[in-house]
Amino acid sequence: MQFELTPDQEAFVRQAIASGRYQTPEDVVRDAMSRWEENERLRLDLLSAFDEAEGEIQAGQYADYSVHSLSELAEELKQEARGLRERHP
Repeated sequence: MQFELTPDQEAFVRQAIASGRYQTPEDVVRDAMSRWEENERLRLDLLSAFDEAEGEIQAGQYADYSVHSLSELAEELKQEARGLRERHP
């Protein structure tokens, strides 16, 4: 596959190679493609989660929260996050 970069993109690639971050233009493109692929996977996961949440809301599967219950939920989430951090430092 062949493609052309803009002059600014070419300069950016040359700078990345000159700095030692990459060895070849191909390395730059492979890294860019890997990052794009990962971002696309995350984007699709997020869209899927939104679709699922929307379906749950439409089905009435949700909870209403008050100021008090939101505070409790926030505390539960903090404790859960602390537990995860302790297990995976």
